[in-house]
Amino acid sequence: MIAPPLTMCGNQDMRMKLCLAALAATTAFAVPAMAQTAVTATAQARGLVVQPLTLTRIQHLDFGTVLSSATTPGWVAVDADTGLRTADGVGLTLVATGPGGRGLFTGAGTAAVQVQLSLGQPVGGVVVSGTNQIAANLVLDQGGLTTRTIPAAGTFNVGVGGTFNTVANQPAGLYAADFTLTAQYP
Repeated sequence: MIAPPLTMCGNQDMRMKLCLAALAATTAFAVPAMAQTAVTATAQARGLVVQPLTLTRIQHLDFGTVLSSATTPGWVAVDADTGLRTADGVGLTLVATGPGGRGLFTGAGTAAVQVQLSLGQPVGGVVVSGTNQIAANLVLDQGGLTTRTIPAAGTFNVGVGGTFNTVANQPAGLYAADFTLTAQYP
């Protein structure tokens, strides 16, 4: 006996379904994953090693010897760049035997690296002789520039100048006070 067409059709249906299911399973596992694009970037790991800074006083700031007026206040100034000393010529007169000069420091460090300078004024902004005092204001060379680049030789100089202002009939004496200059890598 021949099988009715429905049965065959059912078998074909079943075979078709099995084939489709097998094909779907194969496709699901056989399809390659989408290709990903690799991206690479490059950076440097780096650090700058610098030599320790040194700073040495070469000479003190010296306003020199001056003659005070009995009736008029006066001032004397020392140029931080040149060391040239000037006075008002009324309240103070310069005495040639005590020419004074700028303060001078020399430093060393790593060439082509910046150094930050900080000038500390005398305590209270005065120079003293016993209980007497004279107002003082100190300045750095190069127009007060506080950031400098160390030259190729690895050494640098810093000049310090300033002014002091006397009162009329300023008492005689050697007036002095400490000040500081600090150099550091920023």
